[in-house]
Amino acid sequence: MDLGLSGQVAVVMGGANGIGKAIAHSFAAEGARVAVVDRDGAVNAVAAELGEGHLPVIVDVTDYPALQAAAARIESELGPVAHVVFTVGIDSGKGGFPFWNLEPSDWTRVYTVNVQGSVNAAHAFCRPMVHRRQGTFLFFSSVAGQIGSQTDPPYSASKAAIINFTQCAAKDFAPYNIRANAIAPGMVHTPLQQKVYALSIANLPEAERPTYDEWCTTKIARLAPLGRMVDPEEIGAYAVYLASNHARNVTGQVLNVDGGWVMHGGL
Repeated sequence: MDLGLSGQVAVVMGGANGIGKAIAHSFAAEGARVAVVDRDGAVNAVAAELGEGHLPVIVDVTDYPALQAAAARIESELGPVAHVVFTVGIDSGKGGFPFWNLEPSDWTRVYTVNVQGSVNAAHAFCRPMVHRRQGTFLFFSSVAGQIGSQTDPPYSASKAAIINFTQCAAKDFAPYNIRANAIAPGMVHTPLQQKVYALSIANLPEAERPTYDEWCTTKIARLAPLGRMVDPEEIGAYAVYLASNHARNVTGQVLNVDGGWVMHGGL
């Protein structure tokens, strides 16, 4: 299927690794020119992997003036931005069970990066797109944002907020032919999943600690009817589809790529 993205400019924030890196590769494979954005210098290597015509940009998404400057640079060097993907996300680094095991201060950084970062991205890139009356935004929620995960309440609540912001943005953008959607992954093989694993086994006696693969196998079998984890490349395929004209009537939606986890009804 020709997705018609050749020559278009896509901005992938959080593109240094994991899901963001996979999405950057997916856009490049469709012939798009990709700005790989992250505060991690690994964006240079990712852009090099994509080949000529792609741009690494090192910036912290919580620094709005710096993000504005990055947006202007991308438009200047690559051309008019058509698609903005925000995959940046952090957890609290602590476990819940119950939520009062955390402090209110544990929520601040998670909300600043996950929610305010999404808002900053939308503000930094939207005005030229509104003027051109064309483009797409893709934000990243989680199954945790729809069910309420005790594993990390700040993370879970921030991902719920992203769903609501996506819906608000979709309504505001619609008169300008701009679409906004969200993807909610289940368990994906990423560095963040490794952190969840480490938290989950931290209080177990060493002899009882499962390996990462054992832990993943057990958890996914319990929670997802399809019984398998998600590969970042699968997310990349959905991201480019949602950016394409094949999805021209899809906006304000949350696509669960989770093996049936949310349908199953629990965390």
